[in-house]
Amino acid sequence: MPRPIATRYARSGDVRIAYQVVGQGSFDLVFVPGFISNLDLHWEDEGYSRLLSRLSAFSRLILFDKRGTGLSDRVDTHALPSLETRMDDVRVVMDAAGSSRAAILGASEGAPMAILFAATYPERTRSLVLYGGYAHFHKWVMSPERLDAFIADAETSWGTGATLQNFAPGRLDDTRFATWWGRFERLSASPTAAAALARMNAEIDVRGVLASIRAPTLLIHRRNDARVNPDASRYLAQKIPGARLVEVTGRDHPIWTGDVNRVADLVEEFLTGTHAAPETERVLAALLVTRISDTARLGDRMWSERSERFHETWRLIVGRHGGRIADQHGETLVSRFDGPARAVRCASALREAAQDIGIASAHGVHVGEVEMRGPPTGLAMRVAVQIADRAERGDILASRLVADLAAGSGLHFTDVGKVMFDDLDEPLALVQATSEQHLEPACRSRVIAVEPSALTARENEVVALIADGKSNAAIAAELSLSEHTVKRHVANILLKLDLPSRAAAAAFAARQTGPDGP
Repeated sequence: MPRPIATRYARSGDVRIAYQVVGQGSFDLVFVPGFISNLDLHWEDEGYSRLLSRLSAFSRLILFDKRGTGLSDRVDTHALPSLETRMDDVRVVMDAAGSSRAAILGASEGAPMAILFAATYPERTRSLVLYGGYAHFHKWVMSPERLDAFIADAETSWGTGATLQNFAPGRLDDTRFATWWGRFERLSASPTAAAALARMNAEIDVRGVLASIRAPTLLIHRRNDARVNPDASRYLAQKIPGARLVEVTGRDHPIWTGDVNRVADLVEEFLTGTHAAPETERVLAALLVTRISDTARLGDRMWSERSERFHETWRLIVGRHGGRIADQHGETLVSRFDGPARAVRCASALREAAQDIGIASAHGVHVGEVEMRGPPTGLAMRVAVQIADRAERGDILASRLVADLAAGSGLHFTDVGKVMFDDLDEPLALVQATSEQHLEPACRSRVIAVEPSALTARENEVVALIADGKSNAAIAAELSLSEHTVKRHVANILLKLDLPSRAAAAAFAARQTGPDGP
């Protein structure tokens, strides 16, 4: 019989994530599920129920369904969340459950998500357990050809339990389990969502962040795993500092199949031991270095005014994209983000803002370890600066790792070759962010829903004059205001409407007064 576990919802952006909290142990354990999940159905299977009962016997167990699966909100299958967004979901669930620090258990497809979380939020990661995990999908799970075949089968037979042979072939003759697996498919994701999720998972590559993990790490893998090659965990054991690998018997992949008690014993033994806090205060972060320059020979006074305007706009835009001001040296501005997709989208908004102001900008993005406190220093910072130095006017240049970690975000990148940088032993692969339609999806979708009533009467006057193409000086003259006051009105307008630039504000005003507007 299913256990009467209360299901609650945590809000992550516009999406609500379903979660449950079970047990009253002395520490928190967050379980990051694999490909699909359903919080209610977990308790209906004997093996799954036994696993969760064992884990909650020694911990305060926090369970959740990833967005787009199970009891959580469904999402657009044409714009599935990136690994970075899913990592944010872990954080908001922890916040909602009142957990400031937890052990993280990532199973199968949940392992890359747990890896990225542990590297990005070491202060919130007590320990890390990865079961049947991997760092790169195509290398250790499925080749592109096998994936295509899996998706083709899923699109025609999803909900019948046909995928069971890919995950737990040893249970094919277990009629009761096979029937439950069919329900598990149907109630965890639609056929379209399942195919889209499989494609998104195939883009995962977190190999570049493994060395950044500082949490005590246990790896568990079945020796004859039918879905994920055991070499995947052997690779993780080599690359994650101090990681311990335990291989157990069995062929069926899901963590709740096979010898569940053996897996639970290993997790309990590892997590209930004494683990020292990470010795370092370094975290994984995305660094955005923005350089601005005067290519129009504006003259000292005009350049000074435009540079000041951009600095003000920079602070607003970085904050709007979830970043933090990290450092600035003259016309080189450094901001820091928890994820690379945010950094790239911020760079796009800054590029547009620079164009509106009438100055040139170039942007470099890199992911690496930095100190939790103080301005970023060290290798990651030096590389980010050198990438920005190589960027031409209007370019958003990034390291290949940025593109790897932004998989599934909708951002497009093109390879531009390898470059040898100072302090690096081998050339660094670089990419360029391309395809404008993918660089600002969040901003564009939010603008449509904005009501003009959010602005004061004076701000509506200002935004209308922006739409007429007037400069701040011209607006000040027309409204008998100081130019400084107009600057403040423009900043408030962008903040209230959640817009990245004056051009976006002009477009908003045009929509409000256009054929479909009032």
